[in-house]
Amino acid sequence: MKRYILHTPFNIYHFEAEKWMHSVHKHTYFEIIFILKGKGVHNINGNTFRYQEGDVFLLGPEDFHDFEIEDLTEFCFIRFNELFNKNHKAEKDSPWQQIRQALLYTSSQSRGSIVEDKPEKQKLHSLLTILEGEYENHQSPYFEIVRDSLMQSMMVILARNLLGQTRTKAVLKDSVEPILLYVRQHIYNPAELTMEHLAEVFNYAPAYISIFFKKQTGESLKQYIVKHKIKLIEARLLYSQLSLSEIADEFGYTDESHFCKQFRKYTGKTPTEFRKMDVV
Repeated sequence: MKRYILHTPFNIYHFEAEKWMHSVHKHTYFEIIFILKGKGVHNINGNTFRYQEGDVFLLGPEDFHDFEIEDLTEFCFIRFNELFNKNHKAEKDSPWQQIRQALLYTSSQSRGSIVEDKPEKQKLHSLLTILEGEYENHQSPYFEIVRDSLMQSMMVILARNLLGQTRTKAVLKDSVEPILLYVRQHIYNPAELTMEHLAEVFNYAPAYISIFFKKQTGESLKQYIVKHKIKLIEARLLYSQLSLSEIADEFGYTDESHFCKQFRKYTGKTPTEFRKMDVV
């Protein structure tokens, strides 16, 4: 499956299409997708959702998707990598950081469009219009300040709509979604992701939680955790100046050697080799 790369921390892609020209694909970044007009079907991670004017979708690095366009559709994609958000210096327990974590590491893709309320959609579209106008002059020394303020406002609105849906929509008893959410929220804390701890959190027998997860997803829970972590590390290597020891420490590795061995096992390259890649 093709994986699209974002070579800058942030960009906006606005276009119309009568036919979707891209095959099913993943990304190395996050996308907020606005449907400005048109209708059709949005296929996300094997799930099918109808889309129409006003809908807003959020996709993360491991999500795969494509569109089936029925009527001429106008899209606007806001694309940003995880580093763009990580670089904000807000305190770990600040309201903004909690909102950012809840939004970007909640499994929102199984719910389709995040926003259902018309006034909420109008607020988001107003912010998008302003952001696009500022993006036309993105070389301005003031652009990043304005962009960050607009993006924070937009993400707060998205988060409150997503969390509102989470509270009002019951999660199926045998759904794997709560485990996926927990893994994404605690990916930087290995102690929170041991099989014993996960089994305790979700009230499963330690031997059964892995069986249950593999039955639902087709891969083992341990493999999913490592693969998700590796994809975030790849973004660090490509888009940050952090040293290998700093990255290892951030993701909870005991030492740089262990980090390098695991990265090479899953990618076939050392972190240094991967960082030097000319990615296209």
